[in-house]
Amino acid sequence: MKRVITFLLFGVSLLTCRLVSGQDKLGITRHNHISIHVKDVPVSALFYRDVVGLKPLPVPENLKAIRAWFDLGNGQQIHLLDGRTEQIVHDRNGSHYALFVEDINKSEQYLKTKNIPYHRQVRFDGIVQVYFSDPDGYLFELNEDKKPATAN
Repeated sequence: MKRVITFLLFGVSLLTCRLVSGQDKLGITRHNHISIHVKDVPVSALFYRDVVGLKPLPVPENLKAIRAWFDLGNGQQIHLLDGRTEQIVHDRNGSHYALFVEDINKSEQYLKTKNIPYHRQVRFDGIVQVYFSDPDGYLFELNEDKKPATAN
């Protein structure tokens, strides 16, 4: 009996060590895509292509009427799915896409030329952020791709 208890305790100890050391995880290696429901796939697809500037990806022929896929780079994608029926309401403190841009001032000027309403703010660490919504109300946060200012 002592051997059985010792064996069980040893087994539990090994299992605990594996869990604590992180060996038993899902094994996620990177992000693939996010899918969102939109009210009108063609309207949203134009926005994601022409305003956001994403490259369209091929969609299987049998899904073209109800799907649009876009490349975010680095193997990451946004998939637009037909079927949204409820209003999307997001604010800057809730759900949003956060993306890096090369030059936040140029991005802001671009939004102005497209007559897209936006909000500009300076984050706690000095990074300028610009927020705007897509036609369905999904919120985007743009951040300049640079190191935040350091406090002295």
